[in-house]
Amino acid sequence: MAVAEVLPEFADAFPFEEFNRMQSAALPALLNRDDNVVVSAPTASGKTALAELAICKTLAEDGTALFLAPLRALTNEKESEWERFEDLGYSVYVVTGERDLNPRRAERADILVMTPEKADSATRKHETSRYSFITDVDCCVIDEVHLLDSDRRGAVLEVTVSRLRRLCDPRVVALSATMPNIDDVADWLDAPDETTFAFGEKYRPVPLNADVKTYSHGENAFADKYRRLYRALDLAEPHIREEGQALVFVSSRQDTVQAAKKARDEIVERDIPMGARGDYDFHNDAADLSNDTLRQSVLDGVGFHHAGLAREDKNRVEQWFKEGKIQLLFSTSTLAWGVNLPARCVVIRDTKLHDPLEGEVDMSPLDVLQMLGRAGRPGYDDMGYAWVVCDRSDADKYRRLLRDGKEIESRLAAELDAHLNAEIALGTIDDVDDVMEWLGTTFYYARSQSAPDEYDAGSDLRNRVSDTLSALVDEGFVEQDGLNVEPTRLGQLASKFYLRLSTARRFADVAERCQDAADPDSAVSVDADDLLTAVAGATEFDSVSARSDEEDAVHAVLGDSVDDSLDAGQRKVLAILRSGMTGTTPTELKSDAWVIRQNALRLLAAMREFVDTLGPARYANLACRVEARVEHGISADAVGLTAIDGVGSGRAGKLAAAGLSSPAEVVEAGEDGLVRAGLSEGVAEQVLANARDLPVVSIDWGEFPETIAPGDNDMREVTVKNTGGSARAGLRVTVNGREMTAKPSYLGEATLPVAVFGADADELTFTVEVAFPALPLPTITETRSVLVR
Repeated sequence: MAVAEVLPEFADAFPFEEFNRMQSAALPALLNRDDNVVVSAPTASGKTALAELAICKTLAEDGTALFLAPLRALTNEKESEWERFEDLGYSVYVVTGERDLNPRRAERADILVMTPEKADSATRKHETSRYSFITDVDCCVIDEVHLLDSDRRGAVLEVTVSRLRRLCDPRVVALSATMPNIDDVADWLDAPDETTFAFGEKYRPVPLNADVKTYSHGENAFADKYRRLYRALDLAEPHIREEGQALVFVSSRQDTVQAAKKARDEIVERDIPMGARGDYDFHNDAADLSNDTLRQSVLDGVGFHHAGLAREDKNRVEQWFKEGKIQLLFSTSTLAWGVNLPARCVVIRDTKLHDPLEGEVDMSPLDVLQMLGRAGRPGYDDMGYAWVVCDRSDADKYRRLLRDGKEIESRLAAELDAHLNAEIALGTIDDVDDVMEWLGTTFYYARSQSAPDEYDAGSDLRNRVSDTLSALVDEGFVEQDGLNVEPTRLGQLASKFYLRLSTARRFADVAERCQDAADPDSAVSVDADDLLTAVAGATEFDSVSARSDEEDAVHAVLGDSVDDSLDAGQRKVLAILRSGMTGTTPTELKSDAWVIRQNALRLLAAMREFVDTLGPARYANLACRVEARVEHGISADAVGLTAIDGVGSGRAGKLAAAGLSSPAEVVEAGEDGLVRAGLSEGVAEQVLANARDLPVVSIDWGEFPETIAPGDNDMREVTVKNTGGSARAGLRVTVNGREMTAKPSYLGEATLPVAVFGADADELTFTVEVAFPALPLPTITETRSVLVR
């Protein structure tokens, strides 16, 4: 079926001239009906064109399309691919967490591209002007809907789509690799039989021969990697000798590099004819690669690909593999979900991987099937060959997976309390009837109806949800008045920061401890390490494991003074956070440090707001300073520098090395002083301007007395003035450590009443405290003494 005949006005949006038979079969349902559509089809069969067909229909009707991509890297890929739509006059806008959102562009976009996580965030904030665009979506395309079965991300996709349907009821087009229970997904999305398609293996452009191969497992995990590598090369070698290509999936970025290095040596040993060292033009092109190891490797016909490579390097590797200049490519699983880069032979070398948050885990069955589906290059190969290399004890498990596929399950049950709390916090659920209605919109409900025994559900499912609601009420996340429900502040904070509810409860307890610590008669104290320990012990880090080679490094950082409630994995988290505050993370901990630190920063931000909302401002300021130190790796004395917009760890380090430790000292140093500290003139000018935007506080005590007679009372006023940029502050006055006045203020100028009274003490010490709960500036304190005589 010719594209130009079906969609003449959009013909240039497609990179081919004719739809294949799978696309042609689904085309009428996409273009001639308005029903929701569910399509299951083999990898590489052309599902992307179905997404584009749905988008074209939406654009033709002046609507807005949302494309949910499974990975952030794929959102960037779609932005590049869909320049074709831009050339036709339509705007494509990618919304991800790594980019600053331009609400105006998002609102005007014809095609929005987002990950499920970002769409979840947007739908949670749909009532704000910044994210209101999400309620204008007319069609939502879910790429790889079998991601519903992902342990970590499945529940997010499920509740986001359910919430979007409640907010604006867009048409939903769900695309997937082969899944046995497509009817469950169709039931969830209310897609009729006429628009539900399960295309079998006969629709694969190249037939697939998939099997399992085992290897001899040893005692040493490092040596086992090479045993599996040699097994993978055994499988790939005959295809490479026949001028085919092989794609080998390994578990980590570092493994792609190490496997490529070892494979090059083994290829020489086996005398496999590979490489293009005689190709002068290719040699020159390879010289432009920014990665030194990759530059040497590709000339021997061996490449590697992972998300950490520079974009230009990745683009070159992909292009050279398509052109056949790279015959053997090592990659992480990211490539399987992204670029259409098939090979005659695909080998999964590693079925287990190290997850910084989960320890050693089995590779997702979805990832396994997705990778194996890359075998077979249309137009070049008559057959695709795919193997899983695994230990003998796992062989039957993977054979069953290859034979039967993987049914898509809901992962909502494990996180039901947090997601139900989120819906109540968002206001999409107002009463008990709404709770049951919401339940009916979930894939969890649809799947439980078709497999009640597996879900232990049936008629008890509603009782389970009712029990979950009761628990939320009992634990202080939700208030219930008759049939009506509404969130507490605790519930709102848990939802805002995507916290597990046990973690939210833990942080609320910390805020209460901070409140107690403010009482001078209390034995409770809270310092920076207490906050780090609370975060390290959060439920989000329960599955972190400490490997044997990391234990000495953890002990070197922490010593023996560690909270007994922390297990080995949580102590590892604490060691990473504590050493990260000074930029001295031990080498043994660095491989997991980035992921753990990024998750901890989210939790520290939540901790700061919990304390800011439920506790004293000075402890919120402490949490803010701890958060900034973990993020930037800078000393406590100089962390205030990071309050200056545009000053991160590098610039803060330069300024601190030059003896500048606060924004006030930066202003005093002037542009010349900042240049002497190592900043360029342009940067120095901007940093200086940003430093001047921060608050500059002075405290005017007025006519404050030096003495007072016993029994007398004297009311005075103390004025806190800010001559710099406005900021939110917590103001507090104490006398001999006891709180007299406390109030929040946007400085400005604020007047504080102070009662001077002749008490039993011989001397009264009054302290005015100005703390910034959202800026890592040091708390400002000034004191005055009054003698009682």
